[in-house]
Amino acid sequence: GMAVDANVLINERIREEIRSGKMIKSAVADGYKNAYSAILDSNITTILIGIVLAYFGVGPVRGFATTLIIGILTSLFTAIFITRIIFTKMLDKDRKITVGNKLTNNAFTNLHFDFLKGSKIAFIISGTLIVVGIISLCTLGLKQGIDFTGGRNYVVKFENNVEPEQIAVALEGVYGDRPVVKTFGDANQVKITTQYKIDQIKDKAAGEEADNLLYTGLKNGKFLPEGVDEQTFFEQYRQTSQVVGPTVADDIKTKSSVAILLGLVVMFLYILLRFRKWQYSLGATIALIHDVLITLGLFSLLYAVMPFNMEIDQAFIAAILTIVGYSINDTVVIFDRIREYTGLYPNRDRKSVINSAVNSTVGRTINTSMTTLVVLLAIFIFGGESIRGFCFALLIGVIVGTYSSIFIASPMAYLFGVGKKKGEE
Repeated sequence: GMAVDANVLINERIREEIRSGKMIKSAVADGYKNAYSAILDSNITTILIGIVLAYFGVGPVRGFATTLIIGILTSLFTAIFITRIIFTKMLDKDRKITVGNKLTNNAFTNLHFDFLKGSKIAFIISGTLIVVGIISLCTLGLKQGIDFTGGRNYVVKFENNVEPEQIAVALEGVYGDRPVVKTFGDANQVKITTQYKIDQIKDKAAGEEADNLLYTGLKNGKFLPEGVDEQTFFEQYRQTSQVVGPTVADDIKTKSSVAILLGLVVMFLYILLRFRKWQYSLGATIALIHDVLITLGLFSLLYAVMPFNMEIDQAFIAAILTIVGYSINDTVVIFDRIREYTGLYPNRDRKSVINSAVNSTVGRTINTSMTTLVVLLAIFIFGGESIRGFCFALLIGVIVGTYSSIFIASPMAYLFGVGKKKGEE
């Protein structure tokens, strides 16, 4: 989903060159040349996020980060080199190359929308969402997963549909305290989280006792068929078992917070290094904080009403940092075009230059966002319960990140004075 962006950037640039009157060979050569800067900047920012994830994450999160880095490097190579070779070979053989059709060749061209003027309404909408989200975070909080609370976590699959509340009552009789039981996927599968003897995390006997009590409670509650012994239960009914101690949970919380903050700092410094203006860095950072706060706020507001698991765990932190990577990817492409237009049209007023730059990237933004959303929707629908919350966070992030790149990051850079000439108000 994210890999398609480089190809979209190249094809959009080639289309621009064709519209300017160039022949296809020159259009392809100049299209690649003019797309390099945006492609490299947008992909490097995502790689930097992957490095932060790989350093602070553990287990599946580190695996996700490694996959992300490999995927970005591979797609970067294929987009810049392999597709260019294919185009060149086809052109050498006088093959016809098209990068659009009658419906799409001139799509999103000649747009003259005043994005800076529209940003005033966007600020009000975003401010309202953030305030409501912060209030929800302070009152309702977030549904923390086992990574952050510590506990023993089991996923159990039964032959027939079950009621989570009835299982919680049955297990309260053996554990002493009522565990948290939620439907996990289909109605015959549940996730059970208990704090039973979690302070004895290193005691193997305590772990075995917790496992045995799980079997006993489910058997006494008649949730298991007659004749199912402990071994059969652990092999066929218990799908997964996870234990996180309080100390480990606190460590994960700390690392997750540091990872998000470090991700924002890294993005600020990279934008500052590449664009040489603090206004770009500050505008991008405000947009990223905006994206994170809205995503957290929506998770706080919706976790009690959504029909799927919305726990805050390490996977969610990976989603947040991926959102930061995707959002900065989009922002960098727009900033790159603003920088280009500032050099091309030095005598135009900067409001006109910024609006023209944003308008010129709308086609690329819509194409990339829609293709990424299609991939995420497929994973959300068919990927299974265990990653549905992760995908939902990414869906929110892609939508909010696309919106913030246009209506938050660019207007903020403008308000802070990017492109302002000496003596200009």
